[in-house]
Amino acid sequence: PLWRLQPFLLGSEQAADSVQAGYLRPGLAEEIAGPDAISIFLGLENERAIFALDISVAEETARDGLLGSLGHFRDARTAAQLLPLKDAAILGQAKALIDWHQRHGFCPNCGARTTLIDAGYRRHCEACSADHFPRTDPVVIMLVTDADRVLLGRQPTWPPRRYSALAGFVEPGESLEEAVAREVREEAGVTVGTPRYIASQPWPFPSSLMLGFIAPWESGEPRRIDDELEDVRWFERAEVEAALDERDGPLGVPPRFAIARRLLEHWVRR
Repeated sequence: PLWRLQPFLLGSEQAADSVQAGYLRPGLAEEIAGPDAISIFLGLENERAIFALDISVAEETARDGLLGSLGHFRDARTAAQLLPLKDAAILGQAKALIDWHQRHGFCPNCGARTTLIDAGYRRHCEACSADHFPRTDPVVIMLVTDADRVLLGRQPTWPPRRYSALAGFVEPGESLEEAVAREVREEAGVTVGTPRYIASQPWPFPSSLMLGFIAPWESGEPRRIDDELEDVRWFERAEVEAALDERDGPLGVPPRFAIARRLLEHWVRR
């Protein structure tokens, strides 16, 4: 079975829980893949080997012709929102690895071309004998809370009404707790107390690990600092509950697969 970087889905997207990952038998996709297409071994499921194969060079008509009436392709972000968590995790593994290989064809140590080995989990440089492994970038994502209100921000490219938790990359030499405090100060201009870790989530767009926290507000009034956020403001518990229940209101929350929504659900249930 082969998995494509832009996943192949089965089922209607109009009915709940009807979409699932589609797998292609060996030989069906290779003929439209490029000569140097990346293929990665993802693992075994019930003694069935699953691979990711990059066929992004293929024309759209060729991809559609490959499937016929079997299913359809969707971009990775859309597919992750539609698929069950198990399939979404496999998709995340495939996308993160293929993205990494596409960006690391040459050795950062000496500049020579590297070779894919270990079924796709390492690249080796014959020129300087350096080995390179997939990397994951840590990102903190945090809900700032104050009694029955929560601080959320909005990026200008998001769908109307959508707000989410604040987030940012961890800098070199910085602890996770320090990153939480810095990002909140830089994005909203407020000070927080000691953050509490809640959960994590791989975020392969392209190679992040989201580390979720809840941090108590201490001082400062939220304000927009720069162009990264269009707005940052407090929301009351009732507004968050309505948004999570998908009732009409001033607030729209992230999709169900996102850790930001899980943090909101955790806070509401506390």
